Amino acid sequence: MRLNAVPAASALLAASLLTAPALAGDRAMFNPLGFSPDGRYFAFEEYGVQDGSGFPYATIHAIDLKADKWAGGAPFAVRLEADGATLSEARAKAAGAAKSALATLHVTAPAEYLALNADGEGNPGKTLRFGTPGDGLGEPEDVRLLGLDTFPAAVVDTPCADYTERPTLGFALTLDDTELHRDITVPKSRGCALDYRLYGVLTPFTDGFDIPGTVVIVSVYPFGFEGPDRRFIAIPIDQP
Repeated sequence: MRLNAVPAASALLAASLLTAPALAGDRAMFNPLGFSPDGRYFAFEEYGVQDGSGFPYATIHAIDLKADKWAGGAPFAVRLEADGATLSEARAKAAGAAKSALATLHVTAPAEYLALNADGEGNPGKTLRFGTPGDGLGEPEDVRLLGLDTFPAAVVDTPCADYTERPTLGFALTLDDTELHRDITVPKSRGCALDYRLYGVLTPFTDGFDIPGTVVIVSVYPFGFEGPDRRFIAIPIDQP
C-alpha cells in the first residue's frame, strides 16, 4: 500500500458514502465476503435500515488490494423504497448484482478475523492488537499494534459547517512505528466525517497455505440528520 495514500482516497479510501443509500443516523453492519485465492481481491458487504425512512439497503464492495482501488465495477448498491421491502430482499438484490463480478475476481477464500472491535465492547477503537493465530490454545504470535489518530481536516468541495458545528475529521493509521495512511483533505465521497474507529483486521483463511492480503477495517462516522451514520473503509496492510 502507498504510505501516502491521499490520491487513492477517491477510490479505496472513499467510504461507502460514494453510493451510500442512507443519511440519517443508521449503523451499517459489516459482512466480509472473502478474498481471491492469491489474496489480491477482497470483498465485503455493508447493510442496514435507514433511520427515519425505514428503507433497507445493502452495498457490496470489491477491492484490488495491490492496485489500491475498486475492482469489478464495485460498489454495488441497493436501496429498496417500496412499502414492505425487507432487508433480506435488499441484501439478496445486492448479492445478485455483484455475483458475476465476484466470480470473475475469484472471491472464494473465506476471511478470518485476526481482531475485532465489536459494537458491544464499548471500545473507543483507537488502538487494536492482532497477531498470527497460535495452534490450539496457543497465544497469538508476531503481535502488532494498530493506532488511529484523528484531526481536523477540510472536506473537498463540501461546506460541512453548513450542516454541523462539530469539526470534520481526517485520520492517520499506523502499524507499529510505520504510518500507513494520513489524510491531507477528506474526500467528498466520505462525507462530513465526525469520527473514526478501528473495527477489525481480516486475512484470508488459508487452511495451511500462506496467502497475503491482510486488511484493516475502519469505521467512519459521517454526519447524519438523526445522528452520525456508520460506514466502512478497507485498507490493505499486507499486499499480495
